[in-house]
Amino acid sequence: MPRLKTRIHELRKDNKMQQAELAKLVGVRRETIGNLENGKYNPSLKLSMDIAKVFDKRVEEVFWFEPDEGDK
Repeated sequence: MPRLKTRIHELRKDNKMQQAELAKLVGVRRETIGNLENGKYNPSLKLSMDIAKVFDKRVEEVFWFEPDEGDK
């Protein structure tokens, strides 16, 4: 099964933004942003689009899928 990967951490750092600030902008808890960055949570389409919009990116520039080890 493919795993969701994200550039949220990189984009936040490039924009000198804390997890809490991004969380407030998109209407979630700071822990949710941390879980997204660590691959422990898959966002809804709306949340994905909201996060991408904050960074002026397309969803595909922030989130993508990579195959798991053992996937063919």
